[in-house]
Amino acid sequence: MSETETPLPQPIALHPDYSGLVAYLVKPFLESPDSLKVDCEISPRSLRVLVRVAFEGEDKGRVFGRGGRNIQAIRTVLQAIAQVAGQTAHLEVFGGQPEREEGIDHRRDERRPDDRPESSSPRAASPHSPPKPRPRLKE
Repeated sequence: MSETETPLPQPIALHPDYSGLVAYLVKPFLESPDSLKVDCEISPRSLRVLVRVAFEGEDKGRVFGRGGRNIQAIRTVLQAIAQVAGQTAHLEVFGGQPEREEGIDHRRDERRPDDRPESSSPRAASPHSPPKPRPRLKE
């Protein structure tokens, strides 16, 4: 092979190493990386891939991230690799929160209970009532 020749791209493996990829992406978030268990099932007929992960409960907050951003990023990378291989992938976290619909947060905000009386809310006024007049400044 001469210096001007470029090496040919390697063909994509029939099935990418989904377990290795997920372990590589999840381990940095774990206090004890040895607790990570990854199971991968590939359905040959339907070209579906199911990757299950399990780890210590106290690591879930870091793996999921604020608003689920970390786990969603990991799912996106996994789905992109599967798409290149002509497959569809799904990541499941054992004991994790169920997947939510995009943009909808079904949890109630625990920091602000809704047991306040309506009159104390700044938005208690009816949306159809006219706005209160502002006092004029004297010149």
